[in-house]
Amino acid sequence: MTTISVPVGGVRKKSLLWDYLTTVDHKKIAHLYFWTGLVYFLIGGLEALLIRTQLAVPLNHVLDGKAYNEVLAMHGTTMIFFVAMPLLFALMNAVVPLQIGARDLAFPFVNALSYWLYFFGALLTHVSFLTGDVPQGGWTGYFPLAHPDYTGYGMSYYAMGLQLSGLGTLLTGINFVATIVNHRAPGMTYMRMPLFTWTTLIASILTMFAFPPLTAGLFLMIYDQLFGGAAFDPAKGGNPIIWQHLFWIFGHPEVYIVALPAFGIFSEVIPVFSRKRLFGYPAMVVATALIAFFGFMVWVHHMFTVGLGPLANGVFGVATTIIAVPTGIKIFNWIFTMWGGKVRMTSAMLWSVGFIITFVMGGVTGVMMALPPADYQYHDTYFIVAHFHYVLIGGTVFSVFAGAYYWWPKMFGKLLNETLGKIHFWLFFIGFHLTFFIQHFLGLWGMQRRIFTYLPGQGFELPNLVSTIGAYTMALGVIVFAINIVYTFVKGKPAPADPWDGRTLEWATPTPVPEYNFARLPLIRGLDPFWLEKQAGNKTVPPAEPYADIHMPNPSILPFMMSLSLFIAGLGFIFKDQYHPSFLYLALFGVAATLLVMFLRSVIDDEGRHVPRELVEQEDAKGVSA
Repeated sequence: MTTISVPVGGVRKKSLLWDYLTTVDHKKIAHLYFWTGLVYFLIGGLEALLIRTQLAVPLNHVLDGKAYNEVLAMHGTTMIFFVAMPLLFALMNAVVPLQIGARDLAFPFVNALSYWLYFFGALLTHVSFLTGDVPQGGWTGYFPLAHPDYTGYGMSYYAMGLQLSGLGTLLTGINFVATIVNHRAPGMTYMRMPLFTWTTLIASILTMFAFPPLTAGLFLMIYDQLFGGAAFDPAKGGNPIIWQHLFWIFGHPEVYIVALPAFGIFSEVIPVFSRKRLFGYPAMVVATALIAFFGFMVWVHHMFTVGLGPLANGVFGVATTIIAVPTGIKIFNWIFTMWGGKVRMTSAMLWSVGFIITFVMGGVTGVMMALPPADYQYHDTYFIVAHFHYVLIGGTVFSVFAGAYYWWPKMFGKLLNETLGKIHFWLFFIGFHLTFFIQHFLGLWGMQRRIFTYLPGQGFELPNLVSTIGAYTMALGVIVFAINIVYTFVKGKPAPADPWDGRTLEWATPTPVPEYNFARLPLIRGLDPFWLEKQAGNKTVPPAEPYADIHMPNPSILPFMMSLSLFIAGLGFIFKDQYHPSFLYLALFGVAATLLVMFLRSVIDDEGRHVPRELVEQEDAKGVSA
């Protein structure tokens, strides 16, 4: 195929739907991840409100036991797999290529495929609501509850959906590692990379090693559920504890897969709004790497009550305690960055300061649970629920909101309203601590996890009511955020290229960012390259190359089609057991369609297209003048 040149004004305008269905541009894929993750955030939030409404008073009847188990399982699964990771992937896609001076990710086609695998994996899991066979085995999928004999075919939707979305996540991790290692701008050494890029790199390496155990476990789960296997069925010689090992070998690094990019976001926001360089940059890099290393040595602390023995419990208890040290280094460095700085309490900065307070509380309870004798008392109580949410919401959700307010102008070209942003923060922050702080005491007083109701007179009534009021307060905060988004798109003014007086390379690009990101690849002359150039009196980062034609990949519908085919195959395999064996033909059709799309991808001679030098020069001149 001949390489296509794109003349000025010579491209026929595509419909918005077709544009996003076929895009391989990392900035548009960031939009897809963001809006999809936000939709599932609302779904997961509604499920949380149902849980808290049911538990607001004793002997409540909003949900029965089965419905409660379904809502509880889907809330955890949705928030971990379909909200936290994709929202972080949205920010990583939007920002990391700009921060390192790259034109796109290393494999744009694979990037699009990763998103659509996530989209259809999440959709496949939620099809269970339409079939009436919703997962009931919890977000951890423990056996024997995950077996159809106990909870129907709901966990088959769980396993198939997570397998699809997990494949997308694994491909994303590989893609970011390849991009950051190979596509940094001239002069950007590893120790000049922004912290968000560093945390993305290390989280992506974690993804490459953590997701294969989950993939293997899900294959065995599907084998047991749909094909008569016995990997985890003790009646047939299987071992359900093996599933716990496979899940938590993935599950605890997964905490850091979402926490490390969150740390990176705060490491970008806090220096900008403190008008200071990040304190202890080398120590922050080393601490990030140490967290990743120890993250693979602590999974058994989720299994202290299984009976693995004092040696295993002791070793993993010590490792769990040690991992608090590099995390503590980060906390102190963020505080020292603010110390003596000219702190501006913008919405993004409020979320960052709120995170420090919240995450420290979650970290302290985490160290408490690192002691196996103490964990025996806390295990399966609301103390664990409180800790988990302090870490996951206090870390991941707070960071997503901080990153959204900070990078919104670069992603969407407008500034979110700061007044609404601060109202959003205070409602969510106060509601969060109302909801979960008191749950520590509920756990210490003996309230167990996963119960759908409780008797009066046990001392649980008032704490549960307070917790439910807090959950609705958080929901009000999310509603304010939604209003802010609508208001900004309707009445918001175009944002300047550098609204925050930023330090890193993404703020040196025009707004909106061109498809090719940089007219000429930038020359990096130090850490915080844009800030250094501004201090030297330069308006932007100097180029490392002359103007030239820019090679860009072509859009493609094949990632969408390949993911859709796998979605159809997954449905067919589930339906053949749930409804009728003839659905096996639907599964085989999906497999055949997937192979066909893969074949088409291999034989199409797609050399991409060139953006002519003249157009690049014109667009760059307009960006500079703006």
